[in-house]
Amino acid sequence: MLGLKDRAISMKNICFYLLLICLSWGLLSCGEQKISDSFQSSPGLSLKPVSATISSGRLSEVAPPEVIQQLRKSLDRYQPQVSILAPRAEEVFQQTTVDVKLQIRDLPTFKDEQLGMGPHLHLILDNEPYRAVYDSDKPITLENLAPGTHTLRVFASRPWDESFKNERAYAQTTFHILTKTNDNHPDPTLPLLTYNTPQGTYGAEPIALDFYLTHAPLHLVAQENPEDDIKDWRIRVTINGESFTIDEWQPIYLKGFQKGNNWVQLELLDEDGNNLENAFNNTVRLVTYEPKQKDTLAKLVEGKISVEEARPIVEAGYRAKVVPIPEVIETPAVEEKEPVKPEIKPEEATEPEVTTELPPSEIIPPPETEIPKERELAEKESQQSKPAATYTPPSVTEELNPPTQEIIETSEEKETKQLETDKIE
Repeated sequence: MLGLKDRAISMKNICFYLLLICLSWGLLSCGEQKISDSFQSSPGLSLKPVSATISSGRLSEVAPPEVIQQLRKSLDRYQPQVSILAPRAEEVFQQTTVDVKLQIRDLPTFKDEQLGMGPHLHLILDNEPYRAVYDSDKPITLENLAPGTHTLRVFASRPWDESFKNERAYAQTTFHILTKTNDNHPDPTLPLLTYNTPQGTYGAEPIALDFYLTHAPLHLVAQENPEDDIKDWRIRVTINGESFTIDEWQPIYLKGFQKGNNWVQLELLDEDGNNLENAFNNTVRLVTYEPKQKDTLAKLVEGKISVEEARPIVEAGYRAKVVPIPEVIETPAVEEKEPVKPEIKPEEATEPEVTTELPPSEIIPPPETEIPKERELAEKESQQSKPAATYTPPSVTEELNPPTQEIIETSEEKETKQLETDKIE
């Protein structure tokens, strides 16, 4: 009997411990869920890429581009502190031109000249599209303002237009031109939605959707007591008629935009799906998607720029390190050189002389010394007919006074000369 009792007690203890373990696990899971939920909407925490959970018709959510995720780490160390120095809150101007002076700390703002991007501020007048400000030291002039109330909102932005969401990264002020009106005057006690992106023209997908949220309760606080007056929030996104809701305060990247014009609407809702009424809590923007436009942002999204090449947009003055390629010096092979032949210039080139020896009988005398054949024959005949001459030594008197020789022409010689004369004539 004692053994059975001991065994029953041990079984009860085991069941008790198992029950405690199950309860502890459930409490830890709930606590982690609530803590995680509160972190997602807390402005003082860095954001992490979200998983692809949104799918609505053509639209789908994807992870941020890899290059942007890597560059984001270089800016996570900053906690921008933004202030509006002018105009002052509730200031009334008697003219339609106002100079805006901004101040930002703990974030260098600049634009890289080559890539055309860098950390900057987004300045929004009323509910118009934002204006990028890269130099906060220079005043921004607002001209031709309509009479009445106007509100300025400004927040720090990363180069690819994601807003910083730490505390005091956002500032706003309300002023008046000539008189006060009820327009453009948000209630500071109610949650306020500020539309950020997408805006303008994009050349590649995915496209970032981002917003800024102020005076909104944490999810954990809003869900703690269902019977209190604190309403939880969510954002309804509508793109080209397709809607979905998000309850995390962080940028998301979407695919499925149509080529050309697209319209994007953001609405701030309560936990029951009703609109949280306040100025600017319902905003629509026109967005253009042109895949052929390849600006720096499109190249970042498509991964056509490496992290090293894009680092100048997050670090002022940074230049990509170029690793020189070592030169390979090859020893030329020794070749046997042929003897260099002397170059013969064209003017020095001469043709070899061709000499042909002709027999004496074929040598033609010059024209002026040519002797007619008839004369040659006549002279031969006269030489043959003449008697051989005998040599008689001259006397002394003849040597001193040589006698005058008379040339006696024969009849044959006369005839020969006559013939030559006739031929010549």
